[in-house]
Amino acid sequence: MPSSIPTETATPELNLEANSLAQATGTKFKGNAKRPMFYEFKPEETVKAAHGTTLRCKTWEAEAALRMLENNLDPAVSLVYDELIVYGGAGRAARNWKEYQTIVKTLKELEADETMLVQSGKAVGVLKTWAHAPRVLIANSNIVPAWSTQEYFDELDRMGLMMYGQMTAGSWIYIATQGILQGTYETFAAMADQHFGGSLRGTITVTAGLGGMSGAQPLAVTMNDGVCLVVEPIDERVKQKVREGYVDEQARDLAHALELCEQAKATGTPLSVGLTGNAATVLPELLERGFQADIVTDQTSAHDLMDYLPEGEIGKVLALRAANPEEFKKQALQSIVKHVEAILEMQRRGTIAVDYGNNLRGQAEKGGLQVRDEHGQFLYPGFVPGYIRPLFCEGKGPFRWCALSGDPQDILRIDRALLETFPENKMLARWIEKAQAKVPFIGLPARVCWLGYGERERFGLVINDLVARGEVSAPIVIGRDHLDCGSVASPNRETEGMKDGSDAVADWPLLNALANCASGADWVSLHNGGGVGIGNSTHSGMVIVATGTPEKAERLKRVLTTDPGMGIFRHADAGYELAQDVARERGAKIPGQQ
Repeated sequence: MPSSIPTETATPELNLEANSLAQATGTKFKGNAKRPMFYEFKPEETVKAAHGTTLRCKTWEAEAALRMLENNLDPAVSLVYDELIVYGGAGRAARNWKEYQTIVKTLKELEADETMLVQSGKAVGVLKTWAHAPRVLIANSNIVPAWSTQEYFDELDRMGLMMYGQMTAGSWIYIATQGILQGTYETFAAMADQHFGGSLRGTITVTAGLGGMSGAQPLAVTMNDGVCLVVEPIDERVKQKVREGYVDEQARDLAHALELCEQAKATGTPLSVGLTGNAATVLPELLERGFQADIVTDQTSAHDLMDYLPEGEIGKVLALRAANPEEFKKQALQSIVKHVEAILEMQRRGTIAVDYGNNLRGQAEKGGLQVRDEHGQFLYPGFVPGYIRPLFCEGKGPFRWCALSGDPQDILRIDRALLETFPENKMLARWIEKAQAKVPFIGLPARVCWLGYGERERFGLVINDLVARGEVSAPIVIGRDHLDCGSVASPNRETEGMKDGSDAVADWPLLNALANCASGADWVSLHNGGGVGIGNSTHSGMVIVATGTPEKAERLKRVLTTDPGMGIFRHADAGYELAQDVARERGAKIPGQQ
C-alpha cells in the first residue's frame, strides 16, 4: 500500500466568485452588501488552524473546537474566505468577523466545566456545567416551522440575526472535499454493483458543480474505474480541482471534453474531465449531439436560488446577483428547469439518473416542471433510497477524524490501525489504498470512512489508545458528516421514501442531539436546511476529541455507540428488517423488540 501523501496545492487567497466579478466589472465583490460582516474585525493574518501541542485554550476540547473553526476558514479549505463561507453556497463558520473574534476569545477563556452556547454563528452565553458535558453547543438556522422559509431566513440574515450553517460549516467539522468523498465513492460503488457488474469501467458519468462538496464526484467515479464529465460555470474552480487532484484534466470546450471521455471509455481508462460551462446549456447540447451517458447526476448548489448560477456570461451573471437578486433568482429557476428537463430526457433515452441531494428536483418543481409520477414519487430517485439506505440500516455513515497536530504521519498511523482493526473489510482496505494515493490533505490532515454500529466505538478506542501511547503526536478530533444514518430528517434526501412514510418526522435528529449531549460528546450542533435549503431538513452533528485519557475512553464508548445507534433505532422503527436484525445481533436495545 502506498505511504506517500498527495501534496497540498496552493489555492487562491480570495474567493473565486469575487475574483470572477472583479475581473468582469472592475469592482470588489462583498456579497450581500446589506448583511453586516464587520470587516474591521477581520484578522490581519489569514486564518489557518494552529498545529502542534501548544494550547491556547484551557482544555484540549476547547482547543480542538478552535482549531477546527480555524480550519474551516483556511482559504485552502473554505469557499469564500472574506465572507466566512465554508461550502454549500453560503454555509458559514461564524456569523461575521466580529462574532468570529468573540467566539475565539470565549473558547480561549472557557473553563474545563463550562459550556459555550452559539446561536447561528454568535456566542451568546457561557454556562457552568460539568467536565464531561459538551464544551460547545451550537444551533444554526433554526426557525419555527411555519416561518421556516428561505425568504424569512434571508431577511433575518440581512438583519445580522442569523446565518446558514449548512452541515459541517457551522458545526466546525468540515474537512474539505474529502468529507463527502467516501460516501460518494460508496454510492458509485453501489451503482456499479447494481447496474454495471461491479465496476464503472467503460462507463461515462455526467454531472455538474465543482464546489467544496461536488468536487468529490469526479474523483469518486474514477476511484470506481469510470469516466466522469463534470460541468462548472466558474473557470477558476475547475482549475482548482485539477490542482488539488479531484479532476484529472480540463477540457478546452465540449468537443474536446467528449473526445477525451469517449477515448477513455473505449480503453477502459479511469478519467475525470472538467468543462467550464453551465449544466443548463451543456446537458441539452449533449442531447442534441446524440451523446449517451451511462449515469447522470448533479451536485451544484441548488438548495438556495442565490447560489445556483444561471446561464449566461459568468461576469454578467455574478454582477446581476449583486445588483438584482430577484431577477437573478428568476433566471436561476429557469436554468434549473432546463437542467432537470435534460436529466429527465437522458433518463428516457436509457441513462441512469440519480439525484445527489441538493434539492435540484424540488426547485425544478417550484419552476413548474413535473418531476413526480402519479403516486407522488420522484421520476428519478435520490441516492439514499436508491443506493445507500441499506448501509444506514446497519448504522453506517461518514465517520471522520482530524489530526490536531497538523502532522500527516498521524493520519497514516491511524490508517494502518484501521486496517489492522478491520482486516476482513476489503472495501475499507480498497478505500484507504485509493485515498492515500489520490486524496490530498487540505488544511489539517484528516481521513473519513464509513463505519457502522459497534465499529465506530471499537475504532474510537483504538484512536484514543494511539494518543495515550504517543503513537500519534496530539489528540485526534472524531466527528462525522450530518449526512448520517440517524441524525437527519430530509424528505428530499436522507429520509426520502421511508418505508413507513415518516420522511418528514424531525424528532430523530432532535433526539440524536440530546442523546449525544447525555453521552458526553465535546460539541453538539443542531441545524436547519443543510444540503437542501431552509425548511427542508433538520439535522444534528457530533464531535468528540480523543485525548488519550481513561475518562475520555469511557465517553468515546458511550458517544460512538449512541450516535450510530440512533440510525438503528430510526430505521428499525420505520420497519426495515435489516435494521431490526442488526439491533438484535449487536445488542441495540429497542423497547418492544424481542
